[in-house]
Amino acid sequence: MQYVALTCRCALGVVFLAAMVGKLHSRAAFNRFRASVTALTNSHRRVSAALSGATVLVEAGVVVLLVIPRTVSAGLILAGLALLGFCAAIASAMRSGAAPPCRCFGAAGAPLGGRHLVRNAGLLVLVTAGLTAGVGAAHHTLHPAGAALGLAAAAVLALAVLFFDDLVDLLTEPRLPAGSR
Repeated sequence: MQYVALTCRCALGVVFLAAMVGKLHSRAAFNRFRASVTALTNSHRRVSAALSGATVLVEAGVVVLLVIPRTVSAGLILAGLALLGFCAAIASAMRSGAAPPCRCFGAAGAPLGGRHLVRNAGLLVLVTAGLTAGVGAAHHTLHPAGAALGLAAAAVLALAVLFFDDLVDLLTEPRLPAGSR
């Protein structure tokens, strides 16, 4: 179980780190993210600026907490709470008909929608598995081969999350306009 905990911890850490770096790598990237938060929450610029800053701080907090062995559980819990908040915001926007682009990782993405809820649900599964597997796992010595396999699995999972929009586009059939066969 300690390798499952390691895999979940590392995959989530990479995803949250990439999200934070994607938003902060330039002023323009952060401004695009803030604009998407404004559209997503339908809030005033000052409110969306505060929400945008808070989001980045939470992402940084998750990364730091996941790195320190004694705070991994707190990091997983914070990640889960953040993901639940993101899901609530996305679902609310979907109900209102808003579909700003996903700027979760800083880059232009598909309009926020069901695919992002699915992606976040998958991340919540990692949070749950990490919390469940992590109970008592901190005091065991990791075997190098098991750790390497766990890290490799974490890399694959993180890449799948980071490129989720591309994978969905690749695996779904393009829709033809009605009457064009």
